[in-house]
Amino acid sequence: MLVELNQKKQTAYPITLLQGGKEMKYFAAFLTMKDEEKNKIHRPAHLEFLEEMRKQKKVLMNGRFLDGAGGLIIYVGDSLEQVEGWVQEDPYIALGARNYTLHEWEMVTDVKFVE
Repeated sequence: MLVELNQKKQTAYPITLLQGGKEMKYFAAFLTMKDEEKNKIHRPAHLEFLEEMRKQKKVLMNGRFLDGAGGLIIYVGDSLEQVEGWVQEDPYIALGARNYTLHEWEMVTDVKFVE
């Protein structure tokens, strides 16, 4: 997925993602630091998990907070329950390195996403 700046002078608008003709929802998972030692140990497994989720088009984007507080993952799915199941499979969560909060999220931007 490429990002293209919207050159028109218009206000931001909600972004709808279609996968296989089906409208998908966005979910923001905030992963806060729980155990720094476990975080270091399980980082490779966490990054492998995210890579696999991106390949399956279940993760739109992710990144760490530079202050060390944790990170943010934007998931794409059908329901909060579905995505919460995925979050609980993340090694950081499953192995006690991080806590999480999960919210359905409406992405609003003036950036145009194209494939």
